[in-house]
Amino acid sequence: MEFFKKQTHIDFMRIRKYSWTFSLCLILVCLTSIFTRGINWGLDFTGGYQIQTHMQTTPNIAQVKSALTDIGLAHANVITFGSSKDLMITFSVKDLKQDISVLENTSHQEIQNTINSKVHQALPTATIVSLNYIGPQVGAELAQTGILAMVVAILAIMLYIALRFEIKFALSAALSLAHDPIVILGVFSILQLRFDLTALAAVLAVIGYSLNDIVVVYDRIRENFRELRKASITEVVNRAINDTLSRTIMTASLTFMVVLVLFLVGGPSIHYFALALMIGVVIGTYSSIYNAGGLAVLFGLNREAFIPKPKEVDALP
Repeated sequence: MEFFKKQTHIDFMRIRKYSWTFSLCLILVCLTSIFTRGINWGLDFTGGYQIQTHMQTTPNIAQVKSALTDIGLAHANVITFGSSKDLMITFSVKDLKQDISVLENTSHQEIQNTINSKVHQALPTATIVSLNYIGPQVGAELAQTGILAMVVAILAIMLYIALRFEIKFALSAALSLAHDPIVILGVFSILQLRFDLTALAAVLAVIGYSLNDIVVVYDRIRENFRELRKASITEVVNRAINDTLSRTIMTASLTFMVVLVLFLVGGPSIHYFALALMIGVVIGTYSSIYNAGGLAVLFGLNREAFIPKPKEVDALP
């Protein structure tokens, strides 16, 4: 099954400088936003409070959020937990800034009592089952672990591609894969969307998804080097990208449709996970088509690495 009925002949190598320029501008914009605006870290990273409540009737999430906004918790996250009558309310310490004069010189127990009274004020019929505090130290460790996980994943991928293909492929794949999480983080920073552990899991999933497309393209490039003996490097890479284009677009389209359904009906608990995946599918497909092969050519890809040299025959008796 093919997305295109006829073999495409798009000259991707001719426009590679434009695609690199676009990617470079995109990365600069994202990095500028990350370092200036910062990332809106979720409760998992910043620390805050987690409240489990039980309602007498099935609550309306929008009304609950509106009631919490009235008491100064406009950024609180509300999801159903367990049954439809149980809610999990989470919010960051910074959401309590308006009460900082009251809270900064009080004990932890007094802070919890203040939060209890505020929640009862907003939700009079709610029974607070538990109230837990997640310290910022835990959040810092999670952030460091997440960054370390991305770095280790990219290094392991470089080693795998270097062993299976060639070192020039490993370098170009690493740059292409690093491009994707930077863009995802940049979008979250520009829009100031909450970046939590589920979004981090999506970023790691996107790295694996992009790697799959890149390996398919590289494998076809290796095959074409052996079949097209007289073709130039750019012709071989162009042919490989066009040969896999239908497969790449179909895979990306179907994946995007599934993730879009998760985004629309999956609920707030996986909202940012699905959003990060949608961004990753789009940008990962772009980088595997426009960047991965072109960067390998930039690093000096040649057919000698894939065509075995003929053995010398000793003419001596």
